Amino acid sequence: MSPSRRTQSTSPGWLVPEHEFRAIETDADALTQCAALLGPVLSPALDRAYLNWLYAQNPAGAAVGFNAFHDGALVAHYATIPLAARVNGRVERGLLSLNTATRADHQGKGLFPKLAERTYALAADSGYGFVIGVANARSTRGFTEKLGFQLVAPLDVRVGLGAFDPGGAAGGESYAPQWTDAAIAWRLRRPGARYVAGPKRGEARDVFASVSHFGMLACLDRVPAALGDALPRASVLSPLRLRIGLDSAAHSRGLFVRVPDRLKPSPLNLIFRDLKDTGDSRRVLDAAHVRWTLLDFDAY
Repeated sequence: MSPSRRTQSTSPGWLVPEHEFRAIETDADALTQCAALLGPVLSPALDRAYLNWLYAQNPAGAAVGFNAFHDGALVAHYATIPLAARVNGRVERGLLSLNTATRADHQGKGLFPKLAERTYALAADSGYGFVIGVANARSTRGFTEKLGFQLVAPLDVRVGLGAFDPGGAAGGESYAPQWTDAAIAWRLRRPGARYVAGPKRGEARDVFASVSHFGMLACLDRVPAALGDALPRASVLSPLRLRIGLDSAAHSRGLFVRVPDRLKPSPLNLIFRDLKDTGDSRRVLDAAHVRWTLLDFDAY
């Protein structure tokens, strides 16, 4: 456990309670505390088993983040998980921004920015080069205005019949995730997921997540066939496909229509923050050369 840091601030007539900040731990007791906070705020699916998979079992490394405590109780949480990606032609370690939650009676005290900045400072000291994530319309502004993130682009959402062939432009990407076989196998073990695999395409298979609407299948990505072989096969009775992501070099085979923002429950934005440099020298991504799929974040 890292040394705790304490902050104190005042407002007219009131003393804001003191908070203790600690780096995230992934033992059973710590994950139980996190689940008790995240479940009511974000989703009951964020239970201890899920968080153990997400925070502790990732072959790229354990979660990096901070918790805030008050009188010994967990009141705020922010977590990122390690990944590898090619950024402007060079493979490096980075972090995927994920869960953040603050207990209702401690909201409005600026805890999230404090947790986030501690996380990014620890990450930079540990050799991570960037943080990337997907934010909804409500939270994007906080990341860009308070934490210095770049709004790379809104994620493209399409629905239709057919398939997408990845662009696969070697070395020319501004950003492209680098998935190892071990990382893909871990990702496909997501607790509670309903994944199915399509037919072989050479030495690969498309992997899909079952969603609740009209038997639709959400396209995760194309993975080595050996990793998709253990999954159930996609039914021919579920031909409708949902694709969410960015990949200007991908080619569609079939009929797909882009879903306008007004019809999306909450438009999603890809955000990025460089950890290697600060100020005007921070790296930014070229949205036209970014590859990002549903495999790369945990929407399904």
